[in-house]
Amino acid sequence: MVVLNRIYTKTGDAGETALANGSRVAKHSMRVTAYGTVDETNATLGLARLHATGDLDAALGRIQNDLFDLGADLARPDMERDHEAGYPVLRIAETQVARLENEIDAMIARLDPLRSFILPGGSALAAHLHLCRTVARRAEREAVELATMESVNDAAVKYLNRLSDWFFVAARIANDEGRADVLWLPGANR
Repeated sequence: MVVLNRIYTKTGDAGETALANGSRVAKHSMRVTAYGTVDETNATLGLARLHATGDLDAALGRIQNDLFDLGADLARPDMERDHEAGYPVLRIAETQVARLENEIDAMIARLDPLRSFILPGGSALAAHLHLCRTVARRAEREAVELATMESVNDAAVKYLNRLSDWFFVAARIANDEGRADVLWLPGANR
């Protein structure tokens, strides 16, 4: 269990932060950037949830929890040394990726096929989910870049890839199951 007695520690005043394994890195390191953008995704999801109800809100709540798992995963380098931690290290699991895939498939079954690209918008929930999608895509790009430099859990990158797809499909569900999608009209304003 996490216990936070103080919010500020002053240990980051020189531009460094501690990772989950206790090592210190620059706050602008690619690892910190990647898990910071996962946190940003979670914050935008919190805004989306202001407009969500029922099963969709419950699914968004599960994703918010997964995003904390994902942040913890990315905040701990040296996957090959997880066994030395003395406790189970939290990593995103393939089962979490599979859950997103199953939920995407279930939502797609409710939608007519797309015949045009859609613009981010429609309902307030859909617009917020499109914002979540774009921030999740940025988090994915950063995690992929991090993986070119250091070890990264493959399931974490897959999760981010599926998550942006999940947000796209959920935005269509939030737009009256696609009936209120805002269609792109190429060259309409020439």
